[in-house]
Amino acid sequence: MMILAVVASAQDRDDVIKIDTELVSFEVTVVDKNGKPVRNLKEDEFRVFEDGTERSIDFFQPLTRNEKDRPLSVVFALDVSGSMTEAEIERLRGAMQSFIARLADYDSYFAVISFAMEVRTLQSFTNRKEKLEKSFDKLARDQDGLSTHAYDAIDEAVRLLARKAPKVVRDKIPKRAVIVVSDGFPVGDTVSPRTLIERANDAETSVYSVILPSYSRLQIDKRPVMTPLEASGLIERTGGKSFYATEKSFQALFEALAEEITASYAIAFYPDKAGSSPAKERHVTIRSKSGYVVRQNRTGYDVK
Repeated sequence: MMILAVVASAQDRDDVIKIDTELVSFEVTVVDKNGKPVRNLKEDEFRVFEDGTERSIDFFQPLTRNEKDRPLSVVFALDVSGSMTEAEIERLRGAMQSFIARLADYDSYFAVISFAMEVRTLQSFTNRKEKLEKSFDKLARDQDGLSTHAYDAIDEAVRLLARKAPKVVRDKIPKRAVIVVSDGFPVGDTVSPRTLIERANDAETSVYSVILPSYSRLQIDKRPVMTPLEASGLIERTGGKSFYATEKSFQALFEALAEEITASYAIAFYPDKAGSSPAKERHVTIRSKSGYVVRQNRTGYDVK
């Protein structure tokens, strides 16, 4: 259960009404049959079911490019183990800079973490371009490391979002995301995927993975082999998505990632504490009336 601050602003910007209320909230992304993100949907496009019983939507907020943009809080978790080449690090730096510039209109805040055998926070949340560029300059390979602590790095990113990310930006609740760039083969972690999924869901954070060319493992049909990171369910069960780069330039990859992240909706409802089910955990399904594919950042919530 989350305590969510719902902020309603009147026409007079000085007249702001704040209501602290117990809501169950979900972050969803919507794609069409071709996998293309769908934007500009209205509240009446969605239906919410709790343990099979339909619930009314009590809070709805799209992430769209207009005067009511939802802000973003994003953590980059970057694998700097020996698998990544110096050239790839340089191209990755350029792609991330373009990614940040593309999302500048969203009141975005970014943090940067690197990981191999150790997890390091290179930059906490900031919207200052010069600070982010300095953090990218700190990226360095750890060629001698025998471990790739991807789960530990994502866990630190989720904790960073919970502790230090802005709670509200311009009277809006930010979307939270972790973008992990790795080979998808975590080794030596102390945090389990199951625990990490629970923590990410509690923090309302979606995890996206980016697989770079030197990491990609392709089958005969040129399709990527599913990595342990994806098989863990972490990406799917937090409402994220995996992206694979097959070219020397990463610009197109990060452009697609930006499109995905900025096509989301926040949906919340008042829980029925009596409930139709005695179970401690309630299962929630969010559907599109038009038949679009809806991905949720979590599949349910615990009754407190």
